[in-house]
Amino acid sequence: MTRAGEERGQSTVEVIALLPLLLAVVLAGAQLLAAGLAREQAGTAAQAAAMALLQGDDPQDAARDAVPGWSKSRVTVRVRARRAEVRLRPPVIVPGLAGRLEARVVADAGPEAQP
Repeated sequence: MTRAGEERGQSTVEVIALLPLLLAVVLAGAQLLAAGLAREQAGTAAQAAAMALLQGDDPQDAARDAVPGWSKSRVTVRVRARRAEVRLRPPVIVPGLAGRLEARVVADAGPEAQP
């Protein structure tokens, strides 16, 4: 027959043994949320760049102005003809995983206007 104190001790050991796994799941989930946020921000920046192309403004400045402060140093804007490509690296929560989750969005400003 076991004593109640020993059973409670066993439960505590099992909970403590699961904490690293729980922490890994929480960190991976947070990294995926950060990647989703980076994807949304890259989409907004690409759209702003395409609109700037239509208006004759600088698309790179428009894209950088469209993202929040934390991501300005993480954004790369490339413009070719009437297409703007924006890449945005998410914040690093899990090293190694963040680099693989870089957001890449392309926005097309359409054909040149006919006079």
